[in-house]
Amino acid sequence: MIDRLLHHLRPLGRVAVAYSGGVDSSLVLKAALDALGSENVIALLAVSPSLPQSEKDEAIELAKSLGARLELLPTSETDDPRYQANAPNRCYFCKDHVYKALRHFAAQNDLEHVLDGMNAEDTLDVRPGRAAARELHILSPLHELGFTKQNVREAAKALGLPNWNKPAAACLASRIPYGTAVTPKLLSQVEKAEAALFDLGFRELRVRHHGDVARIEVPEADLSRVLKQRDAITAALKALGYVYITLDLAGLRSGSMNEVLAARTA
Repeated sequence: MIDRLLHHLRPLGRVAVAYSGGVDSSLVLKAALDALGSENVIALLAVSPSLPQSEKDEAIELAKSLGARLELLPTSETDDPRYQANAPNRCYFCKDHVYKALRHFAAQNDLEHVLDGMNAEDTLDVRPGRAAARELHILSPLHELGFTKQNVREAAKALGLPNWNKPAAACLASRIPYGTAVTPKLLSQVEKAEAALFDLGFRELRVRHHGDVARIEVPEADLSRVLKQRDAITAALKALGYVYITLDLAGLRSGSMNEVLAARTA
């Protein structure tokens, strides 16, 4: 599948890659570098309060190791009242800001296309941001070629990407329930809460914000570890302002905040 991806990319000329440091966009970046040459590829990392500092640092380090030119683009979605309102289509307004910033940079730097890392399975979840990608003519080579997440990981591993098995990391706003205003203060609180659990040895997790309640999601295999470390976890999260610290017995799952949407339509 790697050969198919390289063949798909070669006619594109000069490109920008919407890069986050996740395995999907990293694979697109690596393949673009191999297919087009580093002089024809620029990785663009959108930076806002919804991006954890740890993710930003890892993305910068990986791009450097690949020999890619990386540009950090500040984006202003957190200033948009439509984004702040946190309706179920919040992601659209976020991606609209991000992709417009990337498109503007591409136009200013003679880059013919903007590529993202959407794969074939990303359409199975609620993703309003895809509409913004279509409207702004963002190309999704992994999706176009039918790459599943497993295909992505296998290709990334074959190409020597160190993050080939990195867990998915959605933006921090995805931890806040629809209807609760998204603010930099809340995003920072969530970021610090997840960093506290990471420091305690948890690698796959979400801390969902429900006002005074922190709802912790970890894989099923880690549920007992949370209980064993409950004193340290409780102390760390209460220090950040949470009053009640809870463990979600259903475990970690992508897009769990969307479950309420299904419940409302049932």
